[in-house]
Amino acid sequence: MIRDKLPTLMATNEQFTGLILLSGVDKPGINDALFSALAPFAITVLDIEQVVISNRLILTVLIACNPAHEKAIDTDLLTCASELDVDIATLFASTTHDSFASKKGLIHIVVLSAKLAPVSIAAISGAISKLGANIERISRTASTPVTAIEMIVSGTDHERLTTALAPIAAANHVDIAVQPNGFSRFSRKLVQLDVDSTLIQQEVIDLLADKAGVGAEVKSITESAMRGELDFAQSLTARVALLKGLSESALIEVQADILLTPGAKTLIKRLHKLGHSVAVVSGGFINVIQPLLASLEIKHLKANTLEVVDGVLTGALLGPIIDRAAKADALREFAAIESISMSQTVAIGDGANDLDMIAAAGLGIAFNAKPAVKAAADSSLSDPYLDSVLYLLGIPREDIED
Repeated sequence: MIRDKLPTLMATNEQFTGLILLSGVDKPGINDALFSALAPFAITVLDIEQVVISNRLILTVLIACNPAHEKAIDTDLLTCASELDVDIATLFASTTHDSFASKKGLIHIVVLSAKLAPVSIAAISGAISKLGANIERISRTASTPVTAIEMIVSGTDHERLTTALAPIAAANHVDIAVQPNGFSRFSRKLVQLDVDSTLIQQEVIDLLADKAGVGAEVKSITESAMRGELDFAQSLTARVALLKGLSESALIEVQADILLTPGAKTLIKRLHKLGHSVAVVSGGFINVIQPLLASLEIKHLKANTLEVVDGVLTGALLGPIIDRAAKADALREFAAIESISMSQTVAIGDGANDLDMIAAAGLGIAFNAKPAVKAAADSSLSDPYLDSVLYLLGIPREDIED
């Protein structure tokens, strides 16, 4: 039956709305059939969301309509449901509709876990509720190698949410990042990475120490420095001194032993493809990591330089030491070169010598880090997959994989 089309309702806050919930086995043509059934009526679509999980479709549509059409719409939708072999439920009411798109001050919460448990989601949801805030939407942005879900929250602010969720992340062994909404979330960024135990799986100086037969001595100093118990510059000088007499050929041997952290290549490749800039700073040695950085097409880099004379390490360094202050200075320098504001910088590291750059960055990320670094960072990643950084930046898995 063809019905007369009544004029669209006047735009007011008070509207007669219909909520349509469709569920069933996913298949082509469902959206076409549903909206074709709605097409004869004077309807405005206010909101729509669809999700498919294990081939099961859930589609919700919020419409503004004339109350005189309620029964006719309901009847046509029941016919549509029968033809599609799906379930369609409707709820019509006179209500004040506050459009999700019009809401201000929305906050994004990204939750990451290799094994996400219901108790974690319950704890997060409970904390949001206690703040008087509301979860507007939840979506999965990744399922491998970790599960990532994103919540969009209204009714609170960034600082209150961060404070409330930090202890929940620690207690439930999940990673949680809280970020404000807006275009700045997707602006061009400078992402700066530490090298040892971040970009790569090893500590380069430990690899060199093993070649020199002083592994135990150097490793002990390294661990103390990364815990913040020793001044980095002094500890580095002491460790390098133990390498005196090591053949330069050992540097090439160590290059072959280096393993990238899982997801590192994906992270850098995708950031470059999306137009972001990537920088690397290291308390390690440019003599060793230069070929690797060249293969990754890293444009901005700073690291220490081992002095080599007549093919042998002298046990000394050339030039100023790249310590925690120098890493933060490098972040500012590279951001200025790229004309990127500091608010759009991201710093990723694991040790005490990364604290200054993590504090200076718009988003500081602790990667498999020491407790002190986790406490100081805006967010942390506890699983050994560096490409999970992309989820914190709002980039879903579907946009990562070619």
